[in-house]
Amino acid sequence: MIAGFLQQAINGLSLGSTYALLALGLAIVFSILHLVNFAHGEILTVSAYAMLGVRNLGLPWIASIVLGVAVAVLTAVAMERVAFRPVRHASPTTMLLTSFGVSIMIQAVLVIFISPRPKAVPQPDWLATAVTVGGLRLQSVQLLTLGATAAALGVLVVVMRRSLMGLAMRGASEDFDAVRLMSIRANRVIMSAFAMSGFLAGIAAVLLLARSGSVTPTMGLLPVLMAFVANVIGGIGNLTGAVVGGFVLGFVEVMLRAWLPVGVNGFTTGFLFLFVAVLLLLRPEGLFGARTATRV
Repeated sequence: MIAGFLQQAINGLSLGSTYALLALGLAIVFSILHLVNFAHGEILTVSAYAMLGVRNLGLPWIASIVLGVAVAVLTAVAMERVAFRPVRHASPTTMLLTSFGVSIMIQAVLVIFISPRPKAVPQPDWLATAVTVGGLRLQSVQLLTLGATAAALGVLVVVMRRSLMGLAMRGASEDFDAVRLMSIRANRVIMSAFAMSGFLAGIAAVLLLARSGSVTPTMGLLPVLMAFVANVIGGIGNLTGAVVGGFVLGFVEVMLRAWLPVGVNGFTTGFLFLFVAVLLLLRPEGLFGARTATRV
């Protein structure tokens, strides 16, 4: 029983890692612009298609990772410059609808000019291997996911706490006017936030491809919705809460799939959102609330 629980806990942490990366990307942008960017999932999708293109050229897997993450960063920056900057001073509803519009447009472009069908992305053979430690089966893709997530979060913590732009973003999430008075350009701060969210989405794309091995035009839709739920669990706009919420969501989802009776296993998503509803009834502000929104 204990071994089974630990095995599922590892599976939950692996799934939660992807949710945590995407949730953190959403939280970084929200903490500054108060925008829930539902086109964030399409950054992941574009990155995945870039990796597909690199692999089809016969280049190594590591080259596809580097280019995929770079494309994710560039896509996020272009999205901010072209779509969100012109409506930055509009109402939150306008910005939210803009994010939906960008999402639909990117999906349509991929369907029309590439294909609506899934496309396989060649992955290294070692990702299908596993090791056994103390009776626990650890898949290589799980070890990659946990390691990459820890590294990405570590880089983010260093950037946010030690770099001038990181400090500016933290300050902007508290008082944007004060940041402007310190002669820090608002456009640069916001673009940096989008670039950072793109970096996290690119890492998430690598991890999703390592597990699924295929890309589709709508592959980013469900992950970004789950990332939004993770933000709500942790406290919307709270960076620490976004990470914790992602891990909690992945852990609970895996546990429900593993332990629910076979007859009701198809209702896993319903039970998952019931758990979220109960949690929010107990703590409407989320696990961390808004008071520590810029702490990492």
